[in-house]
Amino acid sequence: MSTQGEVQRSILPMPDMPHAGLTTYDARDPDTRFPPIKPLRPPKEAPNVLIILLDDVGFGASSAFGGPANTPTAERLANTGLKYNRFHTTALCAPTRASLLTGRNHHSVGMGSITEASTPAPGYNAMRPNNKAPLPEILRLNGYSTAQFGKCHEVPPWETSPMGPFDRWPTGSGFEYFYGFVGGETNQYYPAIYEGTTPVEQDRLPEEGYHFTEDMTNKAIKWIRQQKALMPDKPFFIYYAPGATHAPHHVPAEWSDKYRGKFDQGYEKLREEILARQKALGVVPPDCELTPWNKEVPHWEQIPDDMKPVLIRQMEVYAGFLEHTDYHIGRVIDALEDLEILDDTLIYYIIGDNGASAEGTFTGAFMELTFHNGRPDLEAPEIVKAHINDFGTPKAYNHYAAGWAMAMNTPYQWSKMVASHWGGTRNGTVVHWPRGIQTQGEIRNQFMHVIDIAPTVLEVAGIPEPTQVHGITQSPMEGVSLLYTFNDASAPECRETQYFEVSGNRGIYHKGWSAVTPHVASWRAHLPQVPFDEDVWELYGPDDWSQARDLAGEMPEELERLKLLWLIEAARYNVLPMDDRLERLNPDLAGRPQLVHGKSQLLFGGMGRLNEWSVISIKNKSHSVTADVTVPDSGVEGVIVAQGGMFGGWSLYAKDGRLKYCYNLLGHKTWFVESDQPVPVGQHQVRMEFAYDGGGIGKGGLATLFIDGKKVGSGRVEETHMMIFSTEDCDVGRETGSTVSPDYGPRGNKFSGEVNWVQIDLGLDDQDHLISPEERFSFAMARQ
Repeated sequence: MSTQGEVQRSILPMPDMPHAGLTTYDARDPDTRFPPIKPLRPPKEAPNVLIILLDDVGFGASSAFGGPANTPTAERLANTGLKYNRFHTTALCAPTRASLLTGRNHHSVGMGSITEASTPAPGYNAMRPNNKAPLPEILRLNGYSTAQFGKCHEVPPWETSPMGPFDRWPTGSGFEYFYGFVGGETNQYYPAIYEGTTPVEQDRLPEEGYHFTEDMTNKAIKWIRQQKALMPDKPFFIYYAPGATHAPHHVPAEWSDKYRGKFDQGYEKLREEILARQKALGVVPPDCELTPWNKEVPHWEQIPDDMKPVLIRQMEVYAGFLEHTDYHIGRVIDALEDLEILDDTLIYYIIGDNGASAEGTFTGAFMELTFHNGRPDLEAPEIVKAHINDFGTPKAYNHYAAGWAMAMNTPYQWSKMVASHWGGTRNGTVVHWPRGIQTQGEIRNQFMHVIDIAPTVLEVAGIPEPTQVHGITQSPMEGVSLLYTFNDASAPECRETQYFEVSGNRGIYHKGWSAVTPHVASWRAHLPQVPFDEDVWELYGPDDWSQARDLAGEMPEELERLKLLWLIEAARYNVLPMDDRLERLNPDLAGRPQLVHGKSQLLFGGMGRLNEWSVISIKNKSHSVTADVTVPDSGVEGVIVAQGGMFGGWSLYAKDGRLKYCYNLLGHKTWFVESDQPVPVGQHQVRMEFAYDGGGIGKGGLATLFIDGKKVGSGRVEETHMMIFSTEDCDVGRETGSTVSPDYGPRGNKFSGEVNWVQIDLGLDDQDHLISPEERFSFAMARQ
């Protein structure tokens, strides 16, 4: 509630107006008058706003822009709205999302890369400055209801634990409600969901029909209905950002099976087909050229014949995944129509936060995490071929081959992460707002950028950019409103210049010209890169829609002029110093905070949803896991502590009354060690010691089990994870999500007794295999 009158909205929260009338002694006095309390509301004509942002979808993927995946919802909105065919993102997910929600360039808000590679440099620290308030907070403080559903990848790793801090979580950034996951990707069948800042579990299992996109859509529709039932006069701002179509490409078989036989021609022929449809639709000009094939990506004819069916299935699954996502977006649109508010809702349907992803290697992946762990041998052709029918199911963590990504970015060069070229940054976008857009089914080709969304929403809502938010003077937004394009296809462009940069891939657009230089491709990101000054720049003219004809050799002076302009913009927006170092992934070397320090970590029963940033790393070293447990008279069963899931991790648990340890290597290999006697009734210490073989990373070791200091079992684990377990979490006293061990399922695995505490230690083990209470207390005090 608010007691302010009609005051200016440039200072947020809006200052309350002091009572200017007579203050009487008795409320019954006839001179007692106070204005009624009025709920805070935006200007009268402010519409509802729905921003839809898909993940890793290239310009040429959706049927609305000539692609092979049916997206009837995008087409439906475009037929009664507008298509924008020169809309640009940053080329990477977290930077695009940060720009979308702030109206500023990604380096201006500290998101020059993904949060996991953040450094102390202002353009790369993953910490949004407090003088750049996000759009949802501005709208909330102006009387909008606000909610986010789906992916949030803007939280620094050291702030992602269940203890926050939550300033940069959605609910700390202006969203009154959040239902989704925090991070770059999630298992669509076993997502790590938060409601607000509270971890919650999915209500069904995959075999019961669960899929995260459907789940988040159900929550979005429920929220919309409730909001309009209780506050029909109050507009909403919804940010709907599914994890789709980021890998893993998870989708029910009935969706992927629709596309069987549709991609037998291979990805190069598919590019030609897509371009022909794009020209027919008018989303590219008739003289648009198909850019040359990337020399590093194998031609379709170079793929072995026995592997082609595998790659074809990858693309069938991806197309089904995109159509499945579009279908659920259609359910949201239907809900708006049923409530008779569709005409008064401004919808941005942004088909991708960057170009299609080429991170799936040249032959794709059945288990994408194998490559993140340096184990391509686990994706040997005979292994992948044996699992061809598992792609898209809960048994897979799949991605498609880089050649399909090139096709999905038709007609442009390159892909996600390569910010220099349109293949990384140009995403088809649909805008729908019947009350504000008089024309229907038209195309807009003014040059636009994701930073233009926030200013557009504010202008449409009649809300000024605030000069001050929470007492902090604000810097101006760097985008420009696109409202001028809604009803004027020939309106001159308001954006003449835009820089691009991610991981040294850089470019500049200026008055139709573009100067660009690719620095690193996703398939080379793990290797040392050439010095920035050795990068080769390219130049493309205003009449070259797809960046197909390099003019650098013909017009060196124009190229140098644009290179200098890039440098000016880079200095202006915190791009410098550019950073492509591999060391950025190491928090100590990168200089970013860590949650876990030292060689020990103490956990307590009931703790859970601890991501890998929140748990001490036991990879590539000797370690021990000690638990103090209380066993009931009925015996013991269930998980003591587990980290990871079915695609990799470890678990210490009780099975049939005996202590058991399971090590799961990327879902491909599993080792077990079991005690030769049951865990007795009462309070006891159980322990697993792992003696690492050494000699490099990913090696094996000897796992030994103890009960109250007595050795009760041992066995070999021949190989271990090098870099990451999985995208799932660590839990004490049970295991959420998918399970590390096949000995138990995702339901009913709670420890039957009490897990009092668990301690994980690195390095040398105690000789008596026990941890004293004094040691536990000392450790806990050191961590407070």
